[in-house]
Amino acid sequence: MSTNAGAPVVCFGEMLLRLTPRSQTPLVRTNQLAVDVGGAEANVACALASLGRSTRMVTVLPDNPLGRMVQMQLAAAGVDTRAVVKTEGRMGLYFYEPPTGPIAGRVTYDRADSAFALADAGSLDFAGTLEGAALLHISGITPALGPRGVALAREAVEAAKHAGVPICFDGNYRANLWSAWDCDPRAILRELVGEARVLIGNHRDISLLLGETFSGDGPERRRMASEAAFAEFPNLELIASTARHVETGAIHRITARIDLRGEGVQTEEARVEGIVDRIGTGDAFAAGLLLRYLEGASAQEMAKSALALAVMKHGLPGDTILVTRRELEEFDLGGGDVRR
Repeated sequence: MSTNAGAPVVCFGEMLLRLTPRSQTPLVRTNQLAVDVGGAEANVACALASLGRSTRMVTVLPDNPLGRMVQMQLAAAGVDTRAVVKTEGRMGLYFYEPPTGPIAGRVTYDRADSAFALADAGSLDFAGTLEGAALLHISGITPALGPRGVALAREAVEAAKHAGVPICFDGNYRANLWSAWDCDPRAILRELVGEARVLIGNHRDISLLLGETFSGDGPERRRMASEAAFAEFPNLELIASTARHVETGAIHRITARIDLRGEGVQTEEARVEGIVDRIGTGDAFAAGLLLRYLEGASAQEMAKSALALAVMKHGLPGDTILVTRRELEEFDLGGGDVRR
């Protein structure tokens, strides 16, 4: 697929403030917190904007200093914020304790009843915002927030469908969010994925959607899952995923895979050492994928750019990666020597 580079990628979802204890201190003992702006879909919007792609963010923020700070950071990253809605309410938060030695990282949410979670679907102008857009990017986090989140996701998908705008759906399954209310995640996600052209998700996400397990190891299992998803969802044309092997908190091994109907490619494994921050790496992967997908790149080129941006994000603090197109193209997956 190739689209006009001037057409915006519209990203829709909740934005959060991330609070991280300084100096790897446990949350229960800290008295200092670093503040970062994040949110899965916003991370994609910011990364794409830094790479030169026009992006537009649709979200709901509280009309207070926190909401204004978030909107200002979006704008500073080059994202169009004219579709951001301000309302009464609170900012969603999450606390992130990074991994330290043998201790795994941990996320603690404080996002219940945020301004976004309580928003009415009618308060957002999806039709106007999606006019002339290249693509709508959403994720499974929004419907996981509750009945209002489901209504918001449905409204966005229906508006994109009506406008003829392709949809990218990132699974981003959050079991803790879904389990907090009485719902059928499979039915809700099947409905939304059924309208998507691009799915970001692995064999586990597809197992959830189809109620089917896939045997085998590595590429064989992932291809089998993709073929099952293609058979079930006729609108799907691309499925992208990563496989991650964690050696320690600071050393991971990652591969990227792109599956098309009738074709599948997988990258060589990239060994990532000295990890600074793995939060947002999946969103970096999504941004690298969409950048090249919208340019009509080959499956191999999409996989390479998506993996490269994800690997780069591991070396940067915060939720978002902001790099230029040249920096992405010059990045060497095999080493990090000084460039002169």
